[in-house]
Amino acid sequence: MTASNIKIDRQRVIDTFAAYVKNYNSDDTKVRLKIEHTYRVSGLCQVIGQSIGLEGADLDLAWLTGMLHDVGRFEQLRRYNTFYDDKSVNHAHLGCEILFDEGRIRDYIDDDSEDGLLKKAIYHHSDYRIPEDYDDRTTMYCNILRDADKVDILKVNCDFPLEEIYNATTEEIRKGAISDEVLAAFRERHTILRALKKTAVDNVPGHISLAFELVYPESLKQAVKQGYLDKLLAFSSDNPDTMEKMLRRLELDLYYLEHRSWWFDFKILAKTFINIVFGKKF
Repeated sequence: MTASNIKIDRQRVIDTFAAYVKNYNSDDTKVRLKIEHTYRVSGLCQVIGQSIGLEGADLDLAWLTGMLHDVGRFEQLRRYNTFYDDKSVNHAHLGCEILFDEGRIRDYIDDDSEDGLLKKAIYHHSDYRIPEDYDDRTTMYCNILRDADKVDILKVNCDFPLEEIYNATTEEIRKGAISDEVLAAFRERHTILRALKKTAVDNVPGHISLAFELVYPESLKQAVKQGYLDKLLAFSSDNPDTMEKMLRRLELDLYYLEHRSWWFDFKILAKTFINIVFGKKF
């Protein structure tokens, strides 16, 4: 895999980002949320990158994707007063417009040798899937950023008011029923599509499901270590029937995540085969 020769001045990047977000109201909880999220995601990109052997300019590049990935969020919030892409604009695509179409990327770095890779990583960081025809190096950087973003989204959902994140009232979140489609998707152990989410509370299992598709072992280690999966599992609801069923399912899947291994997967497959043979449902 080709090593990068890009020159990245981290302090310049940090200063440029700080100057950029001064154009937005940092007293707004949502703005502050995304500023803090950016710094944490860049740090997680560093940790994940180191775990797979990146160093030097290659590691700097991973860190940079984290610093730039949510540039579009601030303008999205200013224009539409929401973080919901479906109700406004795709924030990742807007970020690419700001950075690459408007040329703001040169405020952060002079070297344009990795512009193509940076644009792809940012453009696809919130997509359900990344293109299958990307080369291994591009795919790696996309996955580092996507993993880091998912891990920190778990934190955001624990540390910030759900009403602010989900644009819903407390009553809507506490009394809402989790959709059958979301429950069904959760059983398949992969990230839940936004299109399936019908109620505010659907976002809770939706965000927990992000952990199912973490690519790198260090990413899952960080998610479990920080305890945010456990905190999301402790979510309380005024709709006990729905939440009882869902939390039981989540507990089983959290156990799966924490003990994920070849042998554990084999045991799951064996148990599934026996249940099918004997006509049991689970």
